[in-house]
Amino acid sequence: MRHPRPLLLLGSLLLAVVTALTGAATAQSAEQAASGGYVALGDSYSSGVGAGSYIDSSGDCKRSTNAYPYLWAAANSPSSFSFTACSGARTGDVLAGQLGPLNSGTSLVSVSVGGNDAGFADVMTTCVLQSDSTCISRINTARAYIDSTLPGQLDNVYTSIRGKAPNAHVAVLGYPRFYKLGTFCVGLSETKRKAINDASDHLNNVIGQRARAHGFTFGDVRSTFTGHELCSGSSWLHSVDWTNIGNSYHPKAAGQSGGYLPVFNAAA
Repeated sequence: MRHPRPLLLLGSLLLAVVTALTGAATAQSAEQAASGGYVALGDSYSSGVGAGSYIDSSGDCKRSTNAYPYLWAAANSPSSFSFTACSGARTGDVLAGQLGPLNSGTSLVSVSVGGNDAGFADVMTTCVLQSDSTCISRINTARAYIDSTLPGQLDNVYTSIRGKAPNAHVAVLGYPRFYKLGTFCVGLSETKRKAINDASDHLNNVIGQRARAHGFTFGDVRSTFTGHELCSGSSWLHSVDWTNIGNSYHPKAAGQSGGYLPVFNAAA
């Protein structure tokens, strides 16, 4: 069926208007977020472990200039930027040591937390070194914790953030799936890889539910990491790094800029 030329022109004009308005809204949103202070909280996925270029003063927290909070702040010049995310942080660590910069003038907050509480590092160690059945058993223990205990811990963090920064837009960032399935990959079995991915999905679902319950925005990075998982041939994640074990299963610089930053840009 051929469309009359006036209708085609009208369609093109409407598409151009929508595109322009969307771009203007995105720019305005970023400008509003940058008008106040930005505070970046969370664990190693927010501090930038694995991305290199660590800030000397951050010590063992390993805050990277390649991490998505630093990249966003560099691009948007918020009135202030406090980067307190720290490698290894759990929900209790965020509550005890990261919330100091929050105040009524804070306009934007980002946070990723929950993976360490659920025992992610031990899950990966178990699955790398032991059998399929032992790996799945450890994952099931983590899933039970995610269901029974983690929601309350996340609620405590989110409630404290809102109490200290009542005017802030809060973006909660999740975690990527780690493996591309259905392809040959040296290392973990397909059974282990699928179980790990399913556990990551479960963790993200719980974090997303609790974030939305507090009126926060959940930034789901699984879509941006699709095609860049381990075993994909174009991974944005470190596999086991025996020369620097702390990098293992963390985003590379490309994962921060290509996987996390676009999602945070949209969430912010």
